[in-house]
Amino acid sequence: MSEQLIDVVISKREDQADAVAVFELLAKDGSNLPAFDAGSHIDVHVTPDIVRQYSLSNDPGNNTVYRLGILNDPASRGGSVAIHKNFYAGAEIQISAPRNHFPLDLSAERTILVGGGIGITPMLTMAYTLRAAGKAFELHYCCRTRSSAGFLDELAAEFGDCVKLHFDDAGDDQRFDPQGVFAPAAADTHIYVCGPSGFMDWVIATAEGIGYDKHNIHFEYFNADIDTSGTAFEVVAEQSGISVMVGENQTIVEALEAAGIKVDVSCEQGVCGTCLCDVLEGTPDHKDKFLNEEEREDNDQIILCCSRSKSSKLVLDI
Repeated sequence: MSEQLIDVVISKREDQADAVAVFELLAKDGSNLPAFDAGSHIDVHVTPDIVRQYSLSNDPGNNTVYRLGILNDPASRGGSVAIHKNFYAGAEIQISAPRNHFPLDLSAERTILVGGGIGITPMLTMAYTLRAAGKAFELHYCCRTRSSAGFLDELAAEFGDCVKLHFDDAGDDQRFDPQGVFAPAAADTHIYVCGPSGFMDWVIATAEGIGYDKHNIHFEYFNADIDTSGTAFEVVAEQSGISVMVGENQTIVEALEAAGIKVDVSCEQGVCGTCLCDVLEGTPDHKDKFLNEEEREDNDQIILCCSRSKSSKLVLDI
């Protein structure tokens, strides 16, 4: 069942940094937008065929407006390029209501936020929320260059000394050192990271190596390089009464669509959860970045755009 979309108007576009555009969205009918909390994202319907997910970046205390910061990434699959080319102030678009797979735990005594590049966007919502709650936090913003970093004026004006800037081209003494920032591990400290997948893997591995409990390390991937190939297997769509073979270089989504079963997808890289499906029988071969370790071990859910099967047959609730 398709969710109801929200008609919004782009009230403002501001091009920041080398390739970052910041968009403010207002409800077309003038009403407040659905409330959201720190870490939330929305689906943006870029074209009839392209849906992409972007983190909200404004103060969750204000739901009259949604703000997005979007990097123009020429290596992407066309969503961000189309947005930078075609989205302008006054344009009308459709979005989903906010969803949150990256929630903030306000019970922590101390919070360390780490944003790599455009991964700063969810960290802004967290910083606003932590400040409002009177919680101790620090925010580390890592970019290749100062000219590629957005939101710098806002970060300085709103959060001051809580923000530490790290630029790859500005000298070794100010580069981000997760070992030095995170150590020693503390049970009442939580770490949040978002950014390029390689950067995130490095930050997460460092925190784990220091001794942080996995429940104290929170992350959300924007994209991931995933090998979706593997041995062929059978998929049975229980509700539809259809059985298909998934080829060695074919995804489950592609096989199902060839059989007439359309699956809603967004990222197609295993990071967003749009194509999450229940598994009734068989053992998934999880290749996604969405499910956590416990969810993978349960083997009762699968991300259809990238994951495969360890068993010869997989029965899905679809």
